[in-house]
Amino acid sequence: MVGVAAGTMLFLPAVVRLAIADLIRGARRLPLARLTSFGLCWLWLETIGVAVATGMWLTGRTGDVEAHYRLQRWWADRMLSALRVTCGVTIHVDGVSELHPAPVVVLVRHASLADSLLAVWAVTKQGQLNPRVVLKKELLADPCLDVVGNRLPNCFLDRGAEDARAGLADIKRLGAEMQGASAAIIFPEGTRTSPAKRRRALERIAQRDPARAGRLAGLRHLSPPRPAGTRALIDGANEAGAGVVLAWHVGFDGLDTFSGMLAALARPRTPIEMRLRRVPGPETLTNPDFTRWLDELWLQADEGVHQLRAGVEAGGSSL
Repeated sequence: MVGVAAGTMLFLPAVVRLAIADLIRGARRLPLARLTSFGLCWLWLETIGVAVATGMWLTGRTGDVEAHYRLQRWWADRMLSALRVTCGVTIHVDGVSELHPAPVVVLVRHASLADSLLAVWAVTKQGQLNPRVVLKKELLADPCLDVVGNRLPNCFLDRGAEDARAGLADIKRLGAEMQGASAAIIFPEGTRTSPAKRRRALERIAQRDPARAGRLAGLRHLSPPRPAGTRALIDGANEAGAGVVLAWHVGFDGLDTFSGMLAALARPRTPIEMRLRRVPGPETLTNPDFTRWLDELWLQADEGVHQLRAGVEAGGSSL
């Protein structure tokens, strides 16, 4: 808390200097100053989240799942509000009603660092459901996610594990333990997509399954999905009678590095558009049928992204 207070006192002079630096280098939209402003908002929200979680621990409420979900809903909504105010981000989600009836498994494209925040916000704030998310364990470096995320039913995967069976068992259990107001979120690509990653993934698939590589060769925006985790989640979710929702979005592409964020803030921002569509579940979980089902969904999402991008570009920016 002391560090946050000190950072706040230094904030205004720092933002003024960064704004001057932006103007000197011709960046009229002040990307350095705006990104720093969001950084301070993030720091405050992290501090408040950890403080509230600590208060729950002191009062013996670490097992109060509903209270932690309320905290998560508040945190995600305030974080996106901070993005709106500091970075000019506008967000429109279409198809929230597709999340109901719950429980439901939500398959989301992965394009940036903000994808998990967007997906959780759409599910918890817009859909009023309790999310349970499959995430990489590296995200536990975020203090609030480490504390609150481990008190809620989430799965933090070790992507470098030599034996993936334990992780897949955890994912299946995450789906099997869903209740009526639950939404399990997974990113089937397994990593943030990029043209280089998409090309390498297709090359690896072609070495062992040329037919699948040919089927996915038309992907323009998404990377090939990795079936194992999604299959494990749906396998467990079938025990809970869950439906399946496919989710794609545009507007966060390229925001996976510091330089990418600055570049995005330096140009007129386009709105973040997200679409949710309920789809029929797989008829079988056995390969190759399940993989073909997932691939076909991913081709649909890729086409959805293509159409969304064309529509956003035709409609102009939000600033």
